[in-house]
Amino acid sequence: MKRFIAGEDRQQITLLPDCLDDYITGDNPVRLVEVFADGLDLTTLPFAGAVPEATGRPAYHPATLLKIYLYGYLNRVPSSRRLERESQRNIEPIWLTGRLMPDFKTLADFRKDNGPAIQAACAQFVVLCPRLNLFSNAVVAIDGSKFKAVNNRDTNFSTAKVEARLAQVEASIGRYLATLDRADREPNDIAEARTTRLRQKIAGLRE
Repeated sequence: MKRFIAGEDRQQITLLPDCLDDYITGDNPVRLVEVFADGLDLTTLPFAGAVPEATGRPAYHPATLLKIYLYGYLNRVPSSRRLERESQRNIEPIWLTGRLMPDFKTLADFRKDNGPAIQAACAQFVVLCPRLNLFSNAVVAIDGSKFKAVNNRDTNFSTAKVEARLAQVEASIGRYLATLDRADREPNDIAEARTTRLRQKIAGLRE
């Protein structure tokens, strides 16, 4: 009889629970998102709610919600509803937030109240990544070969060109935020209908 690799019993209780950090490799980009967001001074950007209120129900820290948006920006997740689902099922945003799962309304309100601050933070993040040689193209070195240098307009930068590139980055981020706004305004009837059908199918399969 052939042997197969067996999965774990879902009902098995472990004596020592798994460590969430073990599921994220040391070179995972979300670790950069974590360090970047935690290193920002959110009161000077400024982000609303960076200073907590003395009374009332505690709110999510702006850095936590910013991490979710940076994750979505890196992975092209263009709506608060999809970010909500990702934070519930994807191990990377679960790790980023420490298992916090804000709903889409909280995420949408955060973006609406902090649009300029999110745009400024994303612009800094986009500039930082190439500086640290992250998310760059592969480099191939060939020993003993000589190549003619090329100094075209795409490979040299002046102060004016850097400022123009930064303006392009900020404009691109602005378009991304506008896309998020449109996605959040669209009705979610299709997603709700799919959820209802899925629950009905699961109930039928159980019967």
